[in-house]
Amino acid sequence: MNLPRWIKRLGASLLIGGQAITSTVKGRINKSDLSDQLMEAGPGSFLIVLITGIAAGTVFNIQVAAELSKQGLGSEVGGLLAIGMAREIAPLLTATLLTGKVATAYAAQIGTMKVTEQIDAITMLKTEPVQYLVVPRLLSMVIMSPIQCLMFLSVALWSGQIWSTTFYNVPPIIFWTSVRSGNISLTSGDLTSMIIKSIVFGLQIAIIACGWGLTTKGGPKEVGSSTTGAVVMTLVTVSLMDVFLTQILFG
Repeated sequence: MNLPRWIKRLGASLLIGGQAITSTVKGRINKSDLSDQLMEAGPGSFLIVLITGIAAGTVFNIQVAAELSKQGLGSEVGGLLAIGMAREIAPLLTATLLTGKVATAYAAQIGTMKVTEQIDAITMLKTEPVQYLVVPRLLSMVIMSPIQCLMFLSVALWSGQIWSTTFYNVPPIIFWTSVRSGNISLTSGDLTSMIIKSIVFGLQIAIIACGWGLTTKGGPKEVGSSTTGAVVMTLVTVSLMDVFLTQILFG
């Protein structure tokens, strides 16, 4: 049976991911490249996460705060915003942003190395490509994805509070009290679930992006196709995983 290429590449990516996780557990980490990848997944992506977090907090309040205020429930705005952001919006939007910013870079970099035979040169030097290229990228995403997600949540909450106070006359103390201890409030379980989601999504992004890069075949034209394919597959699998995790964590 001749399977579609994307299935074969997904299977290869999972094997590559398993090898990378095994190497990480055994401490076989290319530390010289790890700092560069941490910068790519962290500070190099902070601005886009910051801007989107501000926009998300603002838009959420335009839609929700107005309705709650009309019904005399303005005191619940903060808690509703915090729960919505922590449980769903922050991890999913952060993963989407990192897919567009980081996954494309990973797939393009490794794909280019593959078609220019740099991967073969690494292998000839008796260096394991997965250990050398994939492990630092996987680690950087697992570390930076929850940090980015927490920043997204913080910025969105501050944006929501400023908007609620300015346009819907919700006092800051009422907003933050609602976040911490209102009828609808943010709990440690919500934050834990958010971190779990962000780590899993970060792992998916790194594995699929690097897997698509390492399975690139042909010339330079194929690098673009691999990059596009990696982004599409990452977004699809992250969305499906989000449904699964939401059912497990909140079902």
